[in-house]
Amino acid sequence: MKSASGPFTRSRSDRMLAGVIGGIARRFGWNSNLLRLLYVIFSIASAAFPGIIVYLILWLLMPEEGS
Repeated sequence: MKSASGPFTRSRSDRMLAGVIGGIARRFGWNSNLLRLLYVIFSIASAAFPGIIVYLILWLLMPEEGS
């Protein structure tokens, strides 16, 4: 596992929606598909609403890679 380096940015190449999870996974050197799966499971377990709100907030706050 890689150590954390660089700022949090949304990924341009590893994205399903806005690149938020891909950017977090890249920052910590994690597998993005596994992180997406865990995020969806967590969101469903918490009645989905908090997970959606957190994703939207991160989408607004995290700059896109290369910006």
